[in-house]
Amino acid sequence: MVELSRRRVLLLPIASLLGSVVTPSLALSAEPSVIEILPLGGAPGEAEVRAVIAAIQAFFTVPVEVREPWPLPKPAYYPARGRYRAERLLEFLAEHATERAHVALGLTTVDISTTKGRIADWGILGLATLDGRSAVLSSFRCQRGARDASHARERFAKTAVHELGHSFGLPHCATPGCLMHDGEGSVLTSDREADFCDATRARLAAAGVLRSGAVSPFTAVKSR
Repeated sequence: MVELSRRRVLLLPIASLLGSVVTPSLALSAEPSVIEILPLGGAPGEAEVRAVIAAIQAFFTVPVEVREPWPLPKPAYYPARGRYRAERLLEFLAEHATERAHVALGLTTVDISTTKGRIADWGILGLATLDGRSAVLSSFRCQRGARDASHARERFAKTAVHELGHSFGLPHCATPGCLMHDGEGSVLTSDREADFCDATRARLAAAGVLRSGAVSPFTAVKSR
C-alpha cells in the first residue's frame, strides 16, 4: 500500500512540455474534477501523451493533469502470456488516484488483456468500467499495421477518448464510425472512426462533460 503522501502531481518536466495543461488555478482547486493521467511502467513517450491530452481537451470539459510515472503493479502481471491484466490495473489506478480525480487514466506501452466471454485472456487496447473512476490504455496494439508513428498515435488518442466515454457512463454505440463503437477485437476498426455520432454527443452533453462546439481532432476517415 502506497502512503497518501506519495501521491504527487507531476508539474515538471512533462507539464512544462504540455503548455497550460496544469494551471495554478487547477492546482489550488479542491474539487474532484480532473482527469489524472498516470504513466505506468514502460510509459508512452512525450508525443503520445501530447496526442492523448489534445484529444481529451478537444472533446471534454474536464481538465487534465499529468502525474509522475508509477511502476507497473506486480500482481497485475500474467506470466503465462507476458501481459498485464487490465482489470487489476484499473484497481491499482483507482487506489492511487488523488481525491481530485474524476478519472485516473493509466497509459502504458505493455500489452494488456482481460477476460472476454469464453476467452480467459483477450488482448485489448484499453479498458474502463461504466461510470468508473479509472481507465487504462496501451499503445502496444496501436502500432500493428500502422502507416507511421503519427497513425499509431492517432489510434492511441482515439482509444483514450473511447475509454473515457465509458468512464462518463457511455456503453458501446452501434453507429458505424462513432468513437464509442465496439473495437470488435481489432485496432483496425479505429481507422474507421473519427467523431462521436449525434446520439453519443447528446448523451455526453447531458452528462455535462462534452465541450460546447467540440470539433474532432482526428483526420477524416479514409480507405486504408
